[in-house]
Amino acid sequence: MKRGLRRLADLGRGEIEWILKTSAALKKDRRAPNAPKPLEGRSLGMIFNKPSTRTRVSFEVGMVQLGGHAVVLSADQIQMSRGETVADSARIFSRYLDGLAIRTFRQEDVDELSRVAQIPVINMLTDMHHPCQALADLFTIQEKLGSVRGVKMAYVGDGNNVANSLIEAAGIMGFHLNVATPRGYEPDEIILAAARDTAKSSGGAINLYNDPAEAVRSTGVVYTDTWVSMGQDGEAAKRLKDFEGWQVDSKLVGLAARDAIVMHCLPAHRGEEISAEVLDGPQSVVWDQAENRLHTQKAALILLLNPAAAAQYP
Repeated sequence: MKRGLRRLADLGRGEIEWILKTSAALKKDRRAPNAPKPLEGRSLGMIFNKPSTRTRVSFEVGMVQLGGHAVVLSADQIQMSRGETVADSARIFSRYLDGLAIRTFRQEDVDELSRVAQIPVINMLTDMHHPCQALADLFTIQEKLGSVRGVKMAYVGDGNNVANSLIEAAGIMGFHLNVATPRGYEPDEIILAAARDTAKSSGGAINLYNDPAEAVRSTGVVYTDTWVSMGQDGEAAKRLKDFEGWQVDSKLVGLAARDAIVMHCLPAHRGEEISAEVLDGPQSVVWDQAENRLHTQKAALILLLNPAAAAQYP
């Protein structure tokens, strides 16, 4: 049966736990000369309607390491940019590829591709969701703190795609998430309501704050992201003004637990949402977090593009 990853909630808790365990195994064995090639002969198409560094490199390298091939499709080089419909493109891609990944603005485009395509569709980022980032975040937390369940995390900044995916993660995986945003920048209400409903059975909790200090106090993870996402350049001046006083600096991190870790999905803007002292400091795990995109995406690719091979992994 065709599977995809339009949003983190497309995965069940057991599947996410499998991805985390498999990511650890893949990371440990990434230099092994005889590592399995479960995606040998398979191809992944990658559509980029937004710039990309970590996402493109990690997916492309991940496919190669798993024995497969990645076909990079820039937005201005395919017929979708000249009016071919998303649905027609999905039908064509299904005849050529084993999977399709897209990094774009509208979540509706991912949903339409997934509805029509006969192959798995992976959301590499939209304005609403960033599920691949959330998987890497969960793996990093488990790697650094030993477990995801029961962790207390504070997300400070814009209620954007990363915040939405972390909210879904908290509901599914059973951790406590405090989301602190200025008024008017809260995360999506529908996603929040659904995640809170899921959290009733997982033991998770999602709380909203308009005070970063209150949200961060005594937490084990402090997370932030850019205040101006791609496509919001026209709002930059207003956003920078609205987010004054919201920087994750040493004073704010000092309110968290003594051994708290600091996370950022990158790219970071030193001196805006995070201080250079914190980003480069001893509590920062952002470089491991960035590396882990490779390992979690490889695990997800195995699960989606060759589920029969998943039994070979933890």
